[in-house]
This record gives sequence, C-alpha cells and structure tokens, in this order.
Amino acid sequence: MPSYAILLDRQRHVFDDLKAVMAAASPEKSGDRLAGIAADSNERRVAARYLLADIPLRTFLEEPLIPYEVDEVTRLILDGHDDAAFSPVAHMTVGQLRDWLLSYECTTAALSALAPGLTPEMVAAVSKIMRNHDLIVAAAKTSVVTGFRTTIGLKGRLSSRLQPNHPTDDPEGVAGSTLDGLTYGVGDAVIGINPAGDNLDACMRLMELFDRLRQRFDIPMQSCVLTHVTTSIKAVEAGAPLDLVFQSIAGTEAANRGFGVDLKVLREGREAALGLRRGTVGDNVMYLETGQGSALSADAHHGVDEQTIEARAYAVARHLKPLIVNTVVGFIGPEYLYDAKQIIRAGLEDHFCGKLMGVPMGVDVCYTNHAEADQDDMDNLMFLLASAGVNFLIAVPGADDVMLNYQSLSYHDIVSLRHSFGRPPAPEFEAWLHRMDLIDGDGRLAPQASSVARRLIDYRASA
Repeated sequence: MPSYAILLDRQRHVFDDLKAVMAAASPEKSGDRLAGIAADSNERRVAARYLLADIPLRTFLEEPLIPYEVDEVTRLILDGHDDAAFSPVAHMTVGQLRDWLLSYECTTAALSALAPGLTPEMVAAVSKIMRNHDLIVAAAKTSVVTGFRTTIGLKGRLSSRLQPNHPTDDPEGVAGSTLDGLTYGVGDAVIGINPAGDNLDACMRLMELFDRLRQRFDIPMQSCVLTHVTTSIKAVEAGAPLDLVFQSIAGTEAANRGFGVDLKVLREGREAALGLRRGTVGDNVMYLETGQGSALSADAHHGVDEQTIEARAYAVARHLKPLIVNTVVGFIGPEYLYDAKQIIRAGLEDHFCGKLMGVPMGVDVCYTNHAEADQDDMDNLMFLLASAGVNFLIAVPGADDVMLNYQSLSYHDIVSLRHSFGRPPAPEFEAWLHRMDLIDGDGRLAPQASSVARRLIDYRASA
C-alpha cells in the first residue's frame, strides 16, 4: 500500500496508508485517541485533511481499508458497488465531492440516484473535511422514504420513536408510558421497547401487548421489541404478532460476530418478517441500530477510525432495506465520545453519512451520566438534526430512560420541534391523530383532560 506525505509549513507529514490519513483527518474523538490512531496535533490533523481532499474517490475502491479476504462487510461494499450510479462523480476527488454537495447542482434527485454508487469510506472521507454547517446543509437535501404501516422520511415531516422502557417489563407500566406518548403524538416511526428480559416468552408478551393496543384504537403504527434477531425469528416461528425485526449492527465482520450475527443471519431475520406480510403501506421490516465506538469496544476495528467504521455499518443497513436506522450517538460512553462537542459532531456525521448512502437515518440524541454533557447540549443537537432533515428522533418519558439509565429526549421535545419547524408526523399517523381529536387543525395537542385522551390514559394492558 502506498504511503501519503505532504509538506505543510516546512514540516513533512508522512502517513503509512490511507486508513492512517482517514484517522488523522477525523475530528477529535476520545475513541480514536484510545485506539492510538488519532492525530497527535492540530497541525497533523490539518495536514491529513489537505491530503484527503486531493485523494480521488476511486482510490477507496482500489485500496480497501479492511482487506477483502478477511471481512464480509468489505466484500459486501465492493461486490455491491453500483459503478453506473457512481459515474457522475467518478472523476472527482474527496474535496471536489464536498464542493459539489454544497452546490446548486446537487439536488435531492441527484443524491438519490448517486447513493448506490457511494461507499462508506467515500462518505466518511468527505465528512472529515466538512464543518458541522456543511453536514447539515448537504444532509437536508437528501430524501430517504420507507414504509410499513406509516410512511417515514417524507420531506417536511418529522417522525419519532416512542420508547416505553420499564425496569421489569411490567405490562401496565409499559402501557402507561406508551399511552402517555400517544397523547403527545409520538410513535409514528415505531413504538420500540428494549426488553428488560431477553427471553422468548417475555418478548412475545410485549409483542402481543402492542398488537392489542394497535387493534383496540385502530392505530396506524408499527411496534418492535428490541431483542436479538434470532429471538425474533423464533417469535415468528411461534406465531407472535411481530412487526419489525431489530438488531444492533456494526461495520466489520468481527464486530458483528460480537453481536452474535453475520449477514446470513440478518437476511434470515428479514425474510422471516417479510413472510408475515403485516405491512400496509410498505414492506420495510427491519429496525437497525448503530453507534460510533462499538467496533473499538470489541477490539474489532482493524485500526480504522470509529467514524469510518460506523459508516461501514450503513452499508450493512442499506443491504437489508430497513424501515428505520438510528445511531445511539452518546450511549456507548465518554471512552468513545468524551463530551458534548464530540457527541454533537458524531450525531451530525452519522446522519449525513447514512442519508448520503440512502439509509433512512434517525438519531437517539442521548448521553450517559458520566459524559461531559447535559440536556442543554441535547437541545442543541436535536435542533441541528431537525434542520438537517433527520427522519426520526427517539423520545422517552421525561427524557430519562429508567431501564437503560441514560438521558435522551422527551415526548415534549418532539412536540416542540414539530411546532418550531412546522413538521407534522407521518401522514397516516397524523390522520389518526386528527380522527381521534388528539390534535387540531394547527397540529396543537388536545388537553389530556379531553375524552379521547382520557380513553387512552385509562386503557389497561390486560383489557
């Protein structure tokens, strides 16, 4: 592999290979520093960015950062590359791609056509030479639309995941959090619960709880129990009313093995859900979750920086045609994203890279209590992501997940963003909210003392 070198301010900077350039060009991340691959000075970071800007995009097809022979994600990326879709930018360098993304000529239609031709390494590379504002402006041009019982990702709309986690999976507690969220108009992307217990019977009980609720109030919604894909497959075989199959994924074969999956198992999960034919407006049946640092935490990063590895996870996601994907941006902890500055940057990077590749990206705007961040920082990130056209955001009661013990957004935050940006929920869900008199003609919420709201709040899981 060739080395890369540049003379900057009378100092010569040499990088052993392309992945060293990529790592050094990355904005400061505690995970890259932990891995020993971060730039050791701002001067070296700038030198790497100068080099990166002049690298032809085709180089990423010719010099895989992780060898083809040892990694099935690399094989998926290279074997599935659409050279015809790539052709409009095939002559460009990384820097030229950045300029084009910010130009008038770069339209939503052009980006949609280009997406199959972009590899994760290309989009990660261009993001490294972009400011936060650039990431927002370019991502706002993208459109990735998917559907199951609601249509997610339409321009001018903002969807949300309702996350009713409970420390013991108590049915009444889960139902109470769910019904509360519905009165705020939250849940059009998915009602998705992280089960406290991952056994099959417990997961099936939660699936049945959500399906009874859906049928009782005729809600156009999809639910998901965020259990392992193999448990979901068993639930399908047992006749459970499963809507979406969930799985955490990463950007290398070894990291995915750490999650207990490979591409074959993920495809089997998708096929199992497709066989149920439960969707009404579409057949996107997967819910996938990612996050910078997961491969490093499993010692499965091959010396590649954490943001590029994260972008490679979006190649896995794209292959599976999911309904929704989200990065749990601050959940893994300060070892990988130390403070609010790093968390905010990572959230904007992940959304930009995923959407550019044609992935229906959402974000869990979140942090752990030992990170150098607070709720004001999450307010900043949620507004930036709304400006960037994020497909959906996650909300939990009071912004405090009492089961996973981390901080996210609240139901109230989703309402505020919708009013601030004039972005209603998915059209099918919005029509249901109107039909139920839960919102008025201006999208304002009905008082929780209203008769319909009381019917929801008074519902019992055992009913």
